[in-house]
Amino acid sequence: MRLVKSLLLYTAMCLVANGPAFAADTAALGALRDGDMKKLSFHADPQPVSALEFSGPDGAGKLSDFKGQIVLVNFWATWCAPCRKEMPMLSALQTELAGDDFRVVTLATGRNAPEGIAKFFDEIGVENLPHYMDHRQAIAREMGVLGLPVTVILNREGQEIGRLMGDADWSSDSAKAILTALINDPA
Repeated sequence: MRLVKSLLLYTAMCLVANGPAFAADTAALGALRDGDMKKLSFHADPQPVSALEFSGPDGAGKLSDFKGQIVLVNFWATWCAPCRKEMPMLSALQTELAGDDFRVVTLATGRNAPEGIAKFFDEIGVENLPHYMDHRQAIAREMGVLGLPVTVILNREGQEIGRLMGDADWSSDSAKAILTALINDPA
């Protein structure tokens, strides 16, 4: 059974690599979902995201600042046990895939002091993810984030195209195949 899944995943990846229109097709992306990625839902049409500002060590920013890239936005909190489990995988994903076309953006929502965020990242050995904060949960509320963690995927136009509620194995072959398909899609 594992061989069959691997062959299907490999075939889907080959199709993505040979046809850019395939990657933009949510049904084709859905076919790449396996394991925890089965929780990832793709929208029929891209959805707008919050235009509100978040804060960070280098000042304020907005999700629209990342237009032109595929962005994986993770809403989390320092008190969230599943977030602690998931964050090292997001860090590894950032190390492996980040560049001009992709980045992981972590957005601490609610009451998370900058010192607490730094301590959280230090304790789990994460050094390459941003310390962005949504202090009053305004961005999270506007985007319908009701629990944590929640991860949304933004297209190059800065619109939400997918959402995964709960923690997930972002180091899985399935997660990497989905994100690589999006990164390789020139649209």
